[in-house]
Amino acid sequence: MAPSDQPVIDMDHLRSWIGREDIGAEVLSEDLARKYHAMFDMPGAPPTHGAAVPQLIHFCLAQPAVPTSGLGADGHPARGGFLPPVPLPRRMWAGGALTFHGDLKVGDAVRRVSRIADVALKEGRTGPLCFVTVEHRVAANGTLAIEERQDIVYRRADAGAAGKVPPAAERGAFVKPMTAGTPLLFRYSALTFNAHRIHYDRPYATEVEGYPALVVQGPMQAALLCTYAAEIRGAPPRRFAFRGLSPLFDTDAFALHATADGEGLKLWTAREGGPVCMAAEASW
Repeated sequence: MAPSDQPVIDMDHLRSWIGREDIGAEVLSEDLARKYHAMFDMPGAPPTHGAAVPQLIHFCLAQPAVPTSGLGADGHPARGGFLPPVPLPRRMWAGGALTFHGDLKVGDAVRRVSRIADVALKEGRTGPLCFVTVEHRVAANGTLAIEERQDIVYRRADAGAAGKVPPAAERGAFVKPMTAGTPLLFRYSALTFNAHRIHYDRPYATEVEGYPALVVQGPMQAALLCTYAAEIRGAPPRRFAFRGLSPLFDTDAFALHATADGEGLKLWTAREGGPVCMAAEASW
């Protein structure tokens, strides 16, 4: 993209979104717990009323419900509502960090309060990157259960152009082989009410955004890693952070990896011979 083609990014205007809030509420139903359990092929019976649910299931709860007519060409809500109207076309969930104060349980009345905390412009290797930081507070029956920071990045359409190939990921001390075919991607998008087309519309993903296949959702990879951390240690972590490094596709066989890091765990996803896709840290 030539400099004359660069979009005009009015940071004063975008930063005027700082402080905006969005609030949602939903009861954590047995139906959602059952579907989440089935989606990930979890062992045993799904949790019933009063039982704790897997961490990060709240990504499926109280999500904004923008009318279909209010979606942009990529399937995301049109810009300029809760999120600022960043004039860069590609939007991705870059990562996040969570502190868990207690379990969410089936039957809980869950309330989410989301706030725009920061909007910052940086210059990346492939051009401008605009980062929007969203803070979420999730309460269960009026008691704070989760504090979360969400990092959203906006970039140019051609910012994924070929560059230096990242090194192959190391093998963890714990390894769990996985696949993420089209049905799983579709189910996760449905449960999270996420219409971003790169996760289910193959012609759009390959012909418009230039990916080789459908993109595996970053939050879903984070959910798999967080559940794996709890499986390894026998208890859910108190803190969990994750960051997307390379895309993972529905055609890839991949694995969850973990290794001890002091009292915590470092975790990551990677396809065989490929780079780290999602990196995470869990601590108790």
